[in-house]
Amino acid sequence: MSDLHTLSASALADGYANGTISPVEATQAVIAQIGRREPELCALYQYDPEAALAQARESEARWRSGTPLSPIDGVPGTLKENIATKGCPLPAGTAATELVPAAEDAPPAARWREAGLVLLAKTTMPDYGMLSSGLSSFHKLARNPWDLSKNPGGSSAGAGAAAAAGYGPLHVGTDIGGSVRLPAGWCGLFGLKPSNGRIPIKPPYAGRVAGPMTREVRDAAWLLTALTRPDWRDTMSLPHQAIPWLQLDRDVRGLKKIGRAHV
Repeated sequence: MSDLHTLSASALADGYANGTISPVEATQAVIAQIGRREPELCALYQYDPEAALAQARESEARWRSGTPLSPIDGVPGTLKENIATKGCPLPAGTAATELVPAAEDAPPAARWREAGLVLLAKTTMPDYGMLSSGLSSFHKLARNPWDLSKNPGGSSAGAGAAAAAGYGPLHVGTDIGGSVRLPAGWCGLFGLKPSNGRIPIKPPYAGRVAGPMTREVRDAAWLLTALTRPDWRDTMSLPHQAIPWLQLDRDVRGLKKIGRAHV
């Protein structure tokens, strides 16, 4: 099924559960899509398709034995370059950084692995995340999948391009002043900057949070179910709260009236 790279996390998870789709098939489809688009988009850093396929095979075995790590076990996607993954250097988008392998997974990466998600790659960013574009002295210039003459926004530039181009349904960026929200808007995605500490992160920094970037709102909700657990390494980490992320149907009647009352 060559179009598996277009499916949502919900659709993939349903297919894994009923046996009509395997995590290996889904990951292979995304790898094929990356092969088609990545030479022109330059969205990825530390891309490792063999490691991703190994994770997918492990997920497939868990689904077959009825022991998935989470309802979205085996769904593929990416993490932003500045979210530490053990053994991978963090250049922070700049050639001025010494490339030292990370000693451990940062909280979002740890939660990603604990949920059984397939990590295809890290995604590119500008120097120190200080630009609203994909311009970097370390990475190649990231491009917008909708129009290669345009940039995807930033600083979660590669994440925006990867999500829009079908590099799997789940992607995590980071945001202080718009670094998730800007590329989400410019690439036609859903992006969310959660409250400080809702998704713990390391190193903690006031105002800096990790957030989902997805093609569907429900996929972001699924990702939040996996990422929003306390972690002592973040001094701003919030206590666990049973937020019904997947209860997306809301009665919005009256909101305009309330808004006008406060004008």
